[in-house]
Amino acid sequence: MDKKYVVIVQCHIVHERCPGYFCERSFHFREGAFKDLPADNGIRMLSLTCGGCCGRAVQRKLSLLLRKIEQKEGVTRDQVQVRLASCISKDNYHGPCCPHLDYLKDIIGRLKLDVALDTVISRKSEERRQAGCYAAPKSAPAPSPF
Repeated sequence: MDKKYVVIVQCHIVHERCPGYFCERSFHFREGAFKDLPADNGIRMLSLTCGGCCGRAVQRKLSLLLRKIEQKEGVTRDQVQVRLASCISKDNYHGPCCPHLDYLKDIIGRLKLDVALDTVISRKSEERRQAGCYAAPKSAPAPSPF
């Protein structure tokens, strides 16, 4: 992976309760969805929230980040991966996956950023998903720009 930054986007509502410890831990120890990421390769991690439903603020946050890290460090958008945290991408004990998941992927894609799903892969949540305890809702349609 030739990335210099991994930006973890967490659900704003979940973040009111969850400090993001397990997402950071998964990144640091290369566990869960980060298991294939090489260790000790200097990749930096930044965590932010989507800004709340419908997630539209993520575009502004990422745009500012892209401008600043290019100005200050010479890091370009192709060196950044955005990873939608498991609280957004999967049903889990926090609640169902984000109803705006497709919209979030779309607006991040419009910034021409690499987007990936998942951070923490909880054994207990995976067992519950397999047992059918979590019912995945359909994604909500993207909000109208008008």
